[in-house]
Amino acid sequence: MHLKINQANIGYSKTLISNATADLNLGDVCLLIGNNGVGKTTLIKSILHQTPLLNGEILINNKNIKKLSVKEIAENIAIVFSKSIIPQNYTVEDLISLGKYIYYPFYFELKQKDREEVKDIIQKLDLTQYKDTLLKNLSDGNLQKAFIGRALTQNSPIIILDEPTTHLDEKNKLIILKTLRKLAKKQNKLIIFSSHDWRLAKEFADKMWYIKDQQLYSGIVEDVLLQHDELTNASLFQVNENFVAPSIKSTQIQKEMLFSLLQKNFQRDLSSFDFSFKESFWEISHTQKLYKCESFEEIIKLVSKLH
Repeated sequence: MHLKINQANIGYSKTLISNATADLNLGDVCLLIGNNGVGKTTLIKSILHQTPLLNGEILINNKNIKKLSVKEIAENIAIVFSKSIIPQNYTVEDLISLGKYIYYPFYFELKQKDREEVKDIIQKLDLTQYKDTLLKNLSDGNLQKAFIGRALTQNSPIIILDEPTTHLDEKNKLIILKTLRKLAKKQNKLIIFSSHDWRLAKEFADKMWYIKDQQLYSGIVEDVLLQHDELTNASLFQVNENFVAPSIKSTQIQKEMLFSLLQKNFQRDLSSFDFSFKESFWEISHTQKLYKCESFEEIIKLVSKLH
């Protein structure tokens, strides 16, 4: 294993994560999730040894991070934080080229091989048309991609990204996540990225770290999801206190869509309804009568009429 957390207490003056134990190998893509304030960023900073552990140890390639120099940590880990200082008068190409700084003296000129690598990364991130654009003139999404590009050119075995898809639309989110997964599998990189969206795990991550109640739950994505109902329960984002959900039998995505639709439109008890999705239509049972709806619009009209 390449990264190991061993019985670590993580936090500042108080413990945010207690007795954390987890490990990841090269080639793994790991999603780190948890609510705001539970310690996701603090955990990342602890791996970087920017925030000292309160107890326990973190090992990189069997070496305790306490014994690694700043340069050695940079050689092992490339990091992209959700909020980064924007270098003045730097272009996209300048920033992405900076990923090579750990291999050169302070003043350096890139070798041809490095320039080709920078060009390739710019193309993969769909930033070619912006390569000469000043960072301050970029959209939030393209700026985020540029910082990710800098991390990729660093060529460290571990890449950690704190909320890398926050400012991205769906197209760019897919570009980033596909690039990261391909990087992990083809170049044997260990990728850790944090997010609030557990749905990303099912498509792009092998492992999951879930922080809840000062505990770090880790394992194969599917195992962690099934062990925590709140991660896959359609009622995760219940916003109406007076809403009582009906029985819904369907695929997860259809269940989430119907739950969202009903709670937005009906702030009352719908437990007398039963909904079942039948491939192309919904079958609704209410007071021993069956109804058929082929669209969500029909469902709203029916429930309004019956309730």
